[in-house]
Amino acid sequence: MEYLIPTQTTEDSLRRQVRTAVLPIGSFEQHGPYLPLATDTIIACLITNAIANSYSVQHLPPISIACSHEHSSWPGTVSISASTLYSVIFDIHKSLQQSGVSNLVLINAHGGNYVLRNIVQETTIATPCMALFPTNEDWASARVAAGLTTTDHEDMHAGELETSILLHAQPDLVRSGYTTGDHIANERSAILTLGMKAYSASGVIGRPSLASAAKGKELLASLVNSFADCLAQLSE
Repeated sequence: MEYLIPTQTTEDSLRRQVRTAVLPIGSFEQHGPYLPLATDTIIACLITNAIANSYSVQHLPPISIACSHEHSSWPGTVSISASTLYSVIFDIHKSLQQSGVSNLVLINAHGGNYVLRNIVQETTIATPCMALFPTNEDWASARVAAGLTTTDHEDMHAGELETSILLHAQPDLVRSGYTTGDHIANERSAILTLGMKAYSASGVIGRPSLASAAKGKELLASLVNSFADCLAQLSE
């Protein structure tokens, strides 16, 4: 899984002289009985690696533990506070700017990292030097391009989208059970207060039975294309 950790040297960085870095942000949380705890981090890294292979950006190593408090009822889930995540990203951005890399794109693959939106808002008051990717619109376009059946609301966790990406890129990490793991919980208005456990005994909300490697391939390809618009929004 070489895509998890970038292997460029300082000489590589000096020669390329990029202005934008991409930081994969995932989580370490339950993803049902058939996907690994590191699913979100793996997906964030896959997206980041694909972007780095197509655009002139600095590929950073991932933040692999983030805000997964809604999954705390399941063994294995580990979280940090939103304020800690805020501080880490602020420090990374400051360090990048000191080394001449002015822009930072947060490649987020965990929906519970709500604080990332606030970080981008606060950081870009004076100049557009930070962005969050993929946006909801980017994911929606990717779903259409890949022919996914479910919506982003229905397919919240360990469903068609996430299982498809891993079936494409790391099928050895997908255990048996996803073909019979469907669970729908479209009404979950109190999830912030009650957590995932109130809506799913298995930890799954979505339809993993609809997943396929072909869909995963098209999802990643669509996101790579969408990243061009994200890059264009940042300051030169």
